[in-house]
Amino acid sequence: MRNQNSPSFILTAFILLLSLTLTLNHTKSEVITLTPDTFSDKVKEKDTAWFVKFCVPWCKHCKNLGTLWEDLGKAMEGDDEIEVGEVDCGASKSVCSKADIHSYPTFKVFYDGEEVAKYQGRRDVESLKTFVLEEAEKAAMKAEVDSDKEL
Repeated sequence: MRNQNSPSFILTAFILLLSLTLTLNHTKSEVITLTPDTFSDKVKEKDTAWFVKFCVPWCKHCKNLGTLWEDLGKAMEGDDEIEVGEVDCGASKSVCSKADIHSYPTFKVFYDGEEVAKYQGRRDVESLKTFVLEEAEKAAMKAEVDSDKEL
């Protein structure tokens, strides 16, 4: 058994404690990766808007976005009615085909499983956030009107 006062034991304990602290303090991006197994169920979540980025790893326009989508995810943190997702169309061709994706990147808003809007504006966090908040509100109001009609 090692001596608990030995420098190597103390160093090992320190490294473990440091890595645990970094792991616990690391804030995970609020962007959810969607796959063929999860896409349909997630975008059908009741009363939730999904703003989804469709990209492929080899696309220069997608690469040029840098951390924009992660920054949007962080900016939307705390908004329970809006989720930010992404789909790798290289790995999830069936999802992108079903969502009618023909160019990259493509940004779409889904509400209750239906596509409600396609984003084509400026590529900055504030513009994206304003757009998804407006579209989510419109979709929620439409869903409420539609549900009132059913009664």
